[in-house]
Amino acid sequence: MSSSPATALRNRALRLLARREHSRAELAAKLRGEAEPEMLSALLDRLAETGLQSDARYAESFVRSRAERHGVGRLRNELARRGVAEALIDDALTTLADEGGGDELARLRAVWQKKFGDKPQDAREWARQARFLQSRGFTSELIRKVLKEPFNDESA
Repeated sequence: MSSSPATALRNRALRLLARREHSRAELAAKLRGEAEPEMLSALLDRLAETGLQSDARYAESFVRSRAERHGVGRLRNELARRGVAEALIDDALTTLADEGGGDELARLRAVWQKKFGDKPQDAREWARQARFLQSRGFTSELIRKVLKEPFNDESA
């Protein structure tokens, strides 16, 4: 007994959502080749209406899972790249701050301590540590505070 294309598409979407939260844009990208755009859009609308897919829930889950290792800048950029609306990103980052995980400086220190542990001994090492921390989405101002700006590094 074969199922209809709409049922097959819905089942595939539910399997994807059962593994982890997905943004609407991610889910659409994964299902794009399997149905007509109208059918896919209708399915995504229905999943959102029933609460099976939620960009807000996705954003909160994403932030919670990565906040320990990344700065607000990177979290914001990655969520935007995944198609999450700016207002939902702001809400998720506000929730992080409200739950006590919003202390960016403390998170930066924890990432730095785990990766390096020792203050840079020269300008080259300072730059290497600063680049790593910037790639994690932390601001230059906070990086300088943690590294105590022992060297003049204009490239960071």
